Amino acid sequence: MAAPKKGRGSTGGQGKPGRALALILIAMVALTGGMFLSGHTTPRLGIDLAGGTSITLKAKSQPGKPDAINETNMNTAVSIIERRVNGLGVSEAEVQTQGKSNIIVNIPKGTNSKQAREQVGTTAQLYFRPVLTVAGGAPTPTGSASPSGSGSGKPSATPSAKASDPETASDGKGTPSATATTQGRAVTGALKQDATPNAGPSGSGKPSETPAGTEKPDAATAALQKKFTELDCGNAAARAKAGDGVKPEDPTVACSSEGDAKYLLGPAEVSGTDVDDAKAQFDQQRGIWLVSMEFTDKGSKKFQTITKKLSAQQSPQNQFAISLDGEVVSAPQVNETLSGSAEISGSFTQQSAEDLANVLSYGALPLSFSEDTVTTVTAALGGEQLEAGLIAGAIGLALVIIYLVAYYRGLAFIALLSLLASGILTYTIMALLGPAIGFALNLPAVCGAIVAIGITADSFIVYFERIRDEIREGRTLRPAVERAWPRARRTILVSDFVSFLAAAVLFLVTVGKVQGFAFTLGLTTLLDVVVVFLFTKPVMTLMARTKFFAGGNSWSGLDPKRLGAKPPLRRTRRVNARTDHPKEA
Repeated sequence: MAAPKKGRGSTGGQGKPGRALALILIAMVALTGGMFLSGHTTPRLGIDLAGGTSITLKAKSQPGKPDAINETNMNTAVSIIERRVNGLGVSEAEVQTQGKSNIIVNIPKGTNSKQAREQVGTTAQLYFRPVLTVAGGAPTPTGSASPSGSGSGKPSATPSAKASDPETASDGKGTPSATATTQGRAVTGALKQDATPNAGPSGSGKPSETPAGTEKPDAATAALQKKFTELDCGNAAARAKAGDGVKPEDPTVACSSEGDAKYLLGPAEVSGTDVDDAKAQFDQQRGIWLVSMEFTDKGSKKFQTITKKLSAQQSPQNQFAISLDGEVVSAPQVNETLSGSAEISGSFTQQSAEDLANVLSYGALPLSFSEDTVTTVTAALGGEQLEAGLIAGAIGLALVIIYLVAYYRGLAFIALLSLLASGILTYTIMALLGPAIGFALNLPAVCGAIVAIGITADSFIVYFERIRDEIREGRTLRPAVERAWPRARRTILVSDFVSFLAAAVLFLVTVGKVQGFAFTLGLTTLLDVVVVFLFTKPVMTLMARTKFFAGGNSWSGLDPKRLGAKPPLRRTRRVNARTDHPKEA
C-alpha cells in the first residue's frame, strides 16, 4: 500500500488548496478594507481623464550666450522640471518640448497648481557672492553717502545706509558658524575650521588678494554705483530685475527677498552646481524649519577659499551673500575659514523650506524661462475617450466570456471567478496607489488593464488545455489536474515573464502617458501569477472533487467522450497478452 500512496503523492501538487484560497481571500478583504478606510475608493485619474493645468514656458535668450537655446539645454530643462514636479509628490505629469523654445508642462487635477507654477519655471541660479556694500532697501537720497570709487577703482566698503549689523554665532559644538540678522533667513554652517592661519604677506591680517573681477574701469564702476544708489528694493518689479543680464563673473546689485536691504556684490565664488544635496529639516531644539546643503568636493574647496578671503575683511566686506535668482536670501558674516556643509534658516514654513530644498536638490535650469500661457484642461474629451474605451473593454470581455462558455462550458465558471478575483485585486491596488505613490490612471493605463484581460484569460486556457490533454490520455480528473499543473505552470511563468519584461523595459525607456500603460501592464501581469497560483489552481483542485466535474458531465467541459479519450495503453497490452497465450500453448 505504501508504493501506491507514494505514486499518488508524486502526482499531486497541492494537498490543502484551502490554505492558498484563504491567503488570497484575506489579501482581497484587507485591500478592500484599506481602500474604504482610507477614503480613496476610486483610482486617481490623470490629466486626460480628470483635467488639470497646462503651463507653457518660453525660453529666453541670455546675454552673451546667443546659442544657449539648443536641443541639449531644452532636454536638460525638461528633465530637471520633471524631477521638480515629481518632488512635489505629483505623478503622471507630462513635461515635453514644443518647437525649439517652448516647454509644455501638464499637471493633473488635485495638485497645488500655484506651488507647481512657482517650481517649474524657477531658474534657481544660486550663487555665493562676497558683499561689497550693503544699504537700506530705499533709493539713496541725492547728496548722501554712497559707494564711491577709490583710487584702485574698487567700490568703497562704506554703506550708504546702515542695516542691522550681522552677528556671529556658534553651532553649539565649538566650531564656528556664520549667521546673519540682516535678513529673515540666515545661513549657518556645520563647518570645519581651517588650520591654516589667514594673513596677508605682511601679516596685517588682510587677504593677499581681493576677490577676482572687482577691478572695473571708472565708467563701469560709476554705472554700477549709480544703479546701486537708485535701486528701490521696495518695488517688486525693480527687485526682480536688479540682476538681469549680469554674468556670474561680474559684480552686481541685488535686493533682499523681503526688499528691506540692497547689496553691491562681487563676482560669484560658489554656484548652485557646487551644492550636492539639499534637504528641508525641522530643528527641534530651535523649533524652526531650515534647509541644509551639502557641497560637492569641488564646492567645499571653493567655499573654503572664499571664506578664507572674507574672514580677514571688515564688515560688511566679511559677509557673503547667498543669491537665489538674483535675490539675497541671506548674508552671513565670516570670521573664520570655513568649509563643508551649510544651513539656510530663518522665516521658513515647512512648505517654503521644502520648496527651496526641492529646487536646490534638482539643480538650476540651463535656461531662463518666462511663463507664456497657463490654461485649465477639461476632461471632456478624455471622458468621451474613456467611455469609448470602457465600452470596447466590455465588448471584449463579453466576447471572452462567450468563447469560454461555448468552448469550456463548466470550466468557464472557474475562469470567470478568477477574472473577478484579478479585477478586485487590480482595482483596489490602483485605488490605494493613488495616495501612496501618486499613481494616476490615464487612458493608456486603461488600455493596459484591458490588454491584461487577455493575458489572464490566456493563463487559464493553458491550464485547462493541459488538463484536457491528460484526460485524453485516459486519466481521471483528479490525477489529471495535478499532473497538468507542472507543465502548465512553466508555460504560464515563461509567458508572464516575457510580458513583465516588456512592460519593465517600456516603463524605463519612455515618459509620460506611455509609462502609465507599462505600469498597468506590469502590475496586472504580476497579479495574473498570483491569481493563477493562489486562486485558479486551488479552485480547480476543489472542483475536481465534485461529482459534476469528476463524473465527466457533458456540461463540465471535461467529458472524456467529447474529448476523445482512449483507454490506457497498458490495459490494451494486457488483453493482447491474455489472448495470445493460448495460441502459443
